[in-house]
Amino acid sequence: MKNRPTLLIGALLLAARPAGGAGEPELKYVAIVSRHGVRSPTWDNARLDAYSAEPWPRWEVPPGELTSHGRKLIEQMGAYYREWLSAEHLVRVPGCPDARRVYIRADVDQRTLETGRAFAESLLPGCEIAVHSETGRAADQLFSGFGTPDPNRMLAAVTERLGRDPQKLVADHREALDTLQAIVRGKAADGGDVGVMVKGRSVELTGPFAIGSTFSENLLLEYADGMQGRALGWGRLTREKLSCVLEIHAVYADMMRRTAYLARARGSNLLAHVLRSIEQAASGKATGGAIGQPGDAVLLLAGHDTNLSNLSGMLGLAWKLDGYQRDDTPPGGALIFSLWRVGDGQYSMKLRYVAQSLDQMRNAEALSLKSPPEGQDVALPGCGASGCAWETARRVMEEAIDPAFVAAR
Repeated sequence: MKNRPTLLIGALLLAARPAGGAGEPELKYVAIVSRHGVRSPTWDNARLDAYSAEPWPRWEVPPGELTSHGRKLIEQMGAYYREWLSAEHLVRVPGCPDARRVYIRADVDQRTLETGRAFAESLLPGCEIAVHSETGRAADQLFSGFGTPDPNRMLAAVTERLGRDPQKLVADHREALDTLQAIVRGKAADGGDVGVMVKGRSVELTGPFAIGSTFSENLLLEYADGMQGRALGWGRLTREKLSCVLEIHAVYADMMRRTAYLARARGSNLLAHVLRSIEQAASGKATGGAIGQPGDAVLLLAGHDTNLSNLSGMLGLAWKLDGYQRDDTPPGGALIFSLWRVGDGQYSMKLRYVAQSLDQMRNAEALSLKSPPEGQDVALPGCGASGCAWETARRVMEEAIDPAFVAAR
């Protein structure tokens, strides 16, 4: 990872603050929507091996679970958040006086629950911070979405984006597909024609991007988990090739998670509750639909890459971190909503996307304000990257939400 001179730290901290009125802006509240940490592939090896010339590597944990390396990386992100939040005087360290002002909620999967626990242990070490979840349920509608979208509208939305010649998508990304094929030496890039089909109450992209997205993500997980030798893409995966094949995953995520109707159907419930939580922090009064209590300082939601793509699609957000594809959502990456007091009763809000670099993950590099994760300020429509008035941000977020897909609380 490239060095960041100490001289730049003050500038980085200043850049993390939105433009405000007279006086120094004061950080009032943050809502962090994070993807879980590095996990094993969600397909079992028997299914994976059916598409490759050689067996895929065996992992230390069952399919889809957080690895020990992945947990350590989340703890490092938690330590970075602690240093940042402490420097902004939002939480006090050491000690636990603000532990009750941190609210963590995780989806029901092992990888998200363990991510939430890793954050709870590293945000304020030695303090008791509960990790809330929908215990005993197969899904949490905060993360999986509420309501039933119209499959035909979903089909039409993706079909429109594919255009008159869906196969052009293959031609446009031929190098990435061929590179993946050369690594897997199997059927990864041999998935038939590009198209979209209704499957149950949802839709599915057909063709090489559906399988290729899964396999390029698996190669990312191998790299980020620190695998070596033949376990790393059968010895054929390099850093440069990984950057190339991740293009396939980015295309798939853009189509299936950021397309407007799909994003609103899956993401409206999450965004509505994040919005109500920020409203509660701004007003100091209990607000229906908010997560946590008035007076909370930090809301941390441990979810999935799908959630981040949904939110970025709904809000028209865009980012590009070094080493990643545009709008990429790697393990442990997070979208941070920060509320700043800029005057008497006046607030502004800004958004920032952060994620460890590929090599920070692979090498488990410690994070701090002097050695931060990669990050980029992102702008809401009608706002600058340095943030905008809270009322403007609130209106933009409200307009992005489809009430048909919001659960009343």
